[in-house]
Amino acid sequence: MQILKGELDLKDFYEVIFNENSIELDQELLSKVENSFNFLKEFSENKVIYGVNTGFGPMAQYKIKDEDRIQLQYNLIRSHASGVGNPIPKMYVKAAMLARLNTLSLGNSGVHISVIELMKELINRDITPLIYEHGGVGASGDLVQLAHLALVLIGEGEVYYKGKKRPTQEVFELEQLKPINVELREGLALMNGTSVMTGIGIVNVIYTKRLLQWVIKCSAAINEVVEAYDDHLSDELNSTKKHKGQQEVAKKMREHLKDSSLIRSREEFLYNGNANSPVFKEKVQEYYSLRCVPQILGPILDTLKSVHKILIEEVNSANDNPIVDVEKKHVYHGGNFHGDYVSLEMDKLKLVVTKMTMLSERQLNYLLNSKLNDILPPFVNLGQLGLNFGMQGVQFTATSTTAENQTLSNPMYVHSIPNNNDNQDIVSMGTNAALMTKKVIENAYEVVAIEMITIIQAIEYLEFKDKVSSNTKKMFDAIRNIVPAFKEDVVMYPYVGAVKKYLMETNSK
Repeated sequence: MQILKGELDLKDFYEVIFNENSIELDQELLSKVENSFNFLKEFSENKVIYGVNTGFGPMAQYKIKDEDRIQLQYNLIRSHASGVGNPIPKMYVKAAMLARLNTLSLGNSGVHISVIELMKELINRDITPLIYEHGGVGASGDLVQLAHLALVLIGEGEVYYKGKKRPTQEVFELEQLKPINVELREGLALMNGTSVMTGIGIVNVIYTKRLLQWVIKCSAAINEVVEAYDDHLSDELNSTKKHKGQQEVAKKMREHLKDSSLIRSREEFLYNGNANSPVFKEKVQEYYSLRCVPQILGPILDTLKSVHKILIEEVNSANDNPIVDVEKKHVYHGGNFHGDYVSLEMDKLKLVVTKMTMLSERQLNYLLNSKLNDILPPFVNLGQLGLNFGMQGVQFTATSTTAENQTLSNPMYVHSIPNNNDNQDIVSMGTNAALMTKKVIENAYEVVAIEMITIIQAIEYLEFKDKVSSNTKKMFDAIRNIVPAFKEDVVMYPYVGAVKKYLMETNSK
């Protein structure tokens, strides 16, 4: 059980989204929401408050009659529930709901308490609103996507329930749930925020953290495969550069390899005065994709930590408009719904995930090209050369998927297009950025899955499974439980899919 007090961290999201823990609302939090609502109700009398007694966006200059205020909120929700494309997967929607619940519970939004109480019930009962990928420009927040959430909260639209898409009204009747009370600005408050892009972004961060650990493990294992020298991972070398990420990655690789019998000491093999040959058969230094891993993954780790920090700050912020300040007894109009913080962080995240994909693809290519590694048969083919193909077929998949990631990594942050009668004249495209990052991450897991199968095949061919580190041996055994050693050609796509699923669902630590 997660007790929500208005301050979430990544662990809270993990417990609710991945471990499906239920949530409960702290009593002080409920009081704060109620006080905010009561203040706004009283304060808005005889005043012009955007979204309470005015139209929206460029229509804000039109005063709304008192008797039409409630209808205004319903009109906003229904008219903006206009998303199209593929449905956003359940876990990402659930993360968006948790993010929206949290920001509305801060006491800066003036919503009726029924809003957060019903959202809590939907999360706990695994009732997930149907929200589509396309629609938001991320400036007045995720207006279109959040309108689909609001539509469900007023008892309309569709939800996923027990594995099926069903009308909300039907599910509410089965679960004995009542729609929210729309009294002041519940429609606008629900829609005018960054919670969908932030919720998707937080799940992206969780998956990227896991992906990075797998890439570090693969990078360590491939150094074992080639019996690399140890100094490029040394603390002495990496501490001469001040970047914490580089130092941490090198340390993780050293820890992974601490009991390996394959990593060689440069002092023993090249500094002993016996290497007098004019031409060295073995490489004095490895290719960059093996030797420069701390320098490549270090900035990725540092960037990931920064993205994590910004997204948690966003989810714990008031990000709608206007902002209610009960303490100062005032209502402030502005633009906290603007998604630039999330958009920029998602662009950063997809860049570094694509760089991990590229590193994995280059390491894969090194293993598959016998002229580069000089220790393995072409395509790590354990069968008969010419008759069998080994890992040749899946390299095409890895290459094309890496290329797709490179294209998808073009930023959304600078792709603003004015809309809404030029009221929204510069926008964030944050939800697009978050969804594209989601796709890039899923692609990266496919490439890493292919590399990992290849590493395991290489260890098999070289008969190194009793020489690799205990950490690599665990990885070897786990993948061998999914993909048996093969010499004859086999249909590869089920194995790649199964390994991808394993990597995405397994904490690699």
